[in-house]
Amino acid sequence: MEEILNAFPNLSVIQIQQFEQLKALYEDWNSKINVISRKDMEQFYVHHVLHSLTIAKVIQFKMETRVLDVGTGGGFPLIPLAILFPQVKFFAVDSIGKKIMVVNAIADELNLKNIRATHQRAEEVDGQFDFIISRAVTRSERFISWVEGKIKSTSFNELKNGFIFLKGGDLEQELEEVKREYSSFNISSFFSDPFFETKKVIYIPY
Repeated sequence: MEEILNAFPNLSVIQIQQFEQLKALYEDWNSKINVISRKDMEQFYVHHVLHSLTIAKVIQFKMETRVLDVGTGGGFPLIPLAILFPQVKFFAVDSIGKKIMVVNAIADELNLKNIRATHQRAEEVDGQFDFIISRAVTRSERFISWVEGKIKSTSFNELKNGFIFLKGGDLEQELEEVKREYSSFNISSFFSDPFFETKKVIYIPY
């Protein structure tokens, strides 16, 4: 939690309590369903929560922004961002039903009213969104082909509507395939933990 509080010093009492509850909730679910790699639980707040929140170092979503998390898994970056931005509408899909069950259970436990998570594939999602986000789901070009046409044409945030990906490693070839303009942000410029040395936030305007 210390890393979260240092990075986001203006959290409300409720937000701090929600973040503090996260690890115990995930430990409980992990004992029943393999939601997160068990070796990662020791570094839960850095590897999962803080990593998810790095998106907030690139953009501060405005009230009523609609964000879709595709392939949310156990709820990352969805749940940490929903805590941080309670006035933003978050939607999430995953093709694995038991993971969506965990996401909804944790959202209920934390009283997160700004999350709607469903068990379905990205191609089946109805509606349009300001931003579509994901954490290391697949290659960017393939991902974009799944959700083509699901981004609103009118923007009202500081960044134009588009895609925001959390990725790691050498991405040069992958991003060349996209054939779109993009911005790459080294997470190590925000946080000093060695875990982030090769991690990036990739923003691709629509």
